[in-house]
Amino acid sequence: MTWQIDYSHSSINFTARHMMISKVRGRFETWEGSVNLNLDNPAETAVSVTVDLSSVNTRDQQRDGHLVSPDFFNVAEYPTMTFQSTRVEKIDADTAKLIGDLTIRGITREIVLDVDYAGEAKSPWGTTSAGFSASGSLNRKDWGLNWNQALETGGVLVGEKINIEIELELVKQPENAPA
Repeated sequence: MTWQIDYSHSSINFTARHMMISKVRGRFETWEGSVNLNLDNPAETAVSVTVDLSSVNTRDQQRDGHLVSPDFFNVAEYPTMTFQSTRVEKIDADTAKLIGDLTIRGITREIVLDVDYAGEAKSPWGTTSAGFSASGSLNRKDWGLNWNQALETGGVLVGEKINIEIELELVKQPENAPA
């Protein structure tokens, strides 16, 4: 079945510890992807996403500028990060693990996302949408995102663990009529 990402109802978000005491939340404003969704056999589902790293938004222009610098994403040399699924492991009717390769700064590592299927709904305009939430975490240092600053009180300015939260709404596309 052909599905298209509804970008106005989808998002890629993250959180990171700041000074060991609070969380900074951010998102990527510009990204594109494809989902070859098979609800009958989730193991056949394939996901591919490319994120424009210069679109990072943490609601702080100075911090966003630092994130795109060579200290972190280095967008001059590595303008995008990509995710390519390698497999889906169905847990039950509404949950699965999405495993894939995440590439940041030219480094590719496997990550696992826990996926919750929220179901399908028919819109007032006659389209059918399916909703998904995905979450996971990674150690940013595994991708060469090593910059940090020691704090006078102990600890560091930026936590190593990054939590990922994705909301995805897909819209079923009409089947092409036979030629």
